[in-house]
Amino acid sequence: MSDSDVTRREKAPTSDEVVIRFVDLWKSFGPKKIYEGLDLEVKKGETLTIIGGSGTGKSVLLKCLIGLLYPDSGQVLLHDENVAQMNEKQLREVRKRVSMVFQGAALFDSLTVGENIAYPLNEHLKLSHEELTERIAKNLKMVNLPGIEHMRPSDLSGGMRKRVGLARAIAIEPEIILYDEPSTGLDPISTRVIDELILSMNDKLGCTQIVVTHDMDSAFRISDRMAMLAHRKIVAQGTVEEFKASTNPDVRAFLDARAS
Repeated sequence: MSDSDVTRREKAPTSDEVVIRFVDLWKSFGPKKIYEGLDLEVKKGETLTIIGGSGTGKSVLLKCLIGLLYPDSGQVLLHDENVAQMNEKQLREVRKRVSMVFQGAALFDSLTVGENIAYPLNEHLKLSHEELTERIAKNLKMVNLPGIEHMRPSDLSGGMRKRVGLARAIAIEPEIILYDEPSTGLDPISTRVIDELILSMNDKLGCTQIVVTHDMDSAFRISDRMAMLAHRKIVAQGTVEEFKASTNPDVRAFLDARAS
């Protein structure tokens, strides 16, 4: 048994309650069709990893959940409320509950680390200076970067920037965290650090998490379940063990290509 298997299996079991549903989703960008009737459910407290080839719409799915993009038709349900029909005021409430860690961390280079983490707090909450300072320090400690509040993003390594991005995402204590390619561009040690932090979010915050990644080692390490996007739909989903043993031709081709 590998270390990744031990880490994953020590996680608490997830709930059967479904908190997110993508129902009959259709989406195109001009002539390029992204989804044609996509369906997917995410359970409370689980870490679901979405895999698939480049350009299949993995990141688009995350952006539809927080209202950065809208499907052409279909439903994006968060606790049975359709995000795809919400106005900007309603979406602000969704973004208090759902945070996203973007692929490049998306930090503001003109702000310090502390100011970056304070940004969503100032957007969504009314905290005193002391409360804000305490919350920033707490979240930097959670991602193992205590005391760097006054540094600039340009002074940080790629792995540190990703961790600051996660600290900013969890600052508002979200119910759901979305990760867009969290280990892209990182060395194996930094990737393992990010994986461990993703796993710890279930324990420390009880978060439901959706991770988009090409890194199969990470996917196998962090996932409760996995789903594969291909042919404009979810073509397979299941546990890590089920994916490893899958005879689905799309899954096999993807896993064999990554292993070669």
